[in-house]
Amino acid sequence: MSNAVTFDFTDANVLVTGGTSGIGHEVASSFAVAGASVTVTGTRASASDYETDLDRFRYHQLEMRDGDAVDALAASLPALDVLVNNAGANFPDGLDEWTPEGFSASLDLNVEGAQRLSIGCHQALRESSMKGGASVVNVISMTAFRSTTIVPGYSASKAALLALTRNLAAHWSTDGIRVNAVAPGLIDTPMTAPMKDFPSLLETEVGRSVMKRMGSPIEVAAAVLFLSSEVSAFTTGSVLAVDGGYLAL
Repeated sequence: MSNAVTFDFTDANVLVTGGTSGIGHEVASSFAVAGASVTVTGTRASASDYETDLDRFRYHQLEMRDGDAVDALAASLPALDVLVNNAGANFPDGLDEWTPEGFSASLDLNVEGAQRLSIGCHQALRESSMKGGASVVNVISMTAFRSTTIVPGYSASKAALLALTRNLAAHWSTDGIRVNAVAPGLIDTPMTAPMKDFPSLLETEVGRSVMKRMGSPIEVAAAVLFLSSEVSAFTTGSVLAVDGGYLAL
């Protein structure tokens, strides 16, 4: 028995920030498989600087905290149907997020860059002719809902990105642009890989979900494509948790 779902994004123009690894790379790959023309961003000088195969995408170097670079990328896009604000990280520059500098850097990286890019892409998204309308999908985190004392800046930035999702959805409701968020739980990616060196920590985190396992990037990517597709045309300002029941406990 098969109950697989496939999507068709033929001729759609998609931008995925932080699309060089982990969730972002899986999202970009899934859009490409579905026929989209995909641009990914990363912080390194060129696509060849990554071990990950990026040949199926257009690559654009981007530091999300560089406002001029964000503006330049937005201005360079002649057409855009889907924007996935995925780029982000904790402990920016190795800073302690309890310090004013670390907290500010986390907000700048994880929410202010996404806000700036979204606003910069507004006109290109507004001109989309994709069925169901253009889409912005913001990748947030379980830290938006529960305290995470190790990375308070990251947690605050993801909560702010959720608020931004709802405000943009309302603000752009008449522009043919839907804005939603995906909230991953504990996903098996390079970002979470260091946790495997601390079995007790990993066991505790896995134990906080109903399913008692880590999720996979493809499970998050499927949610992003769903929210970007015509079948979700009546969905905006929403957050879809892909968390294995993390919020259920």
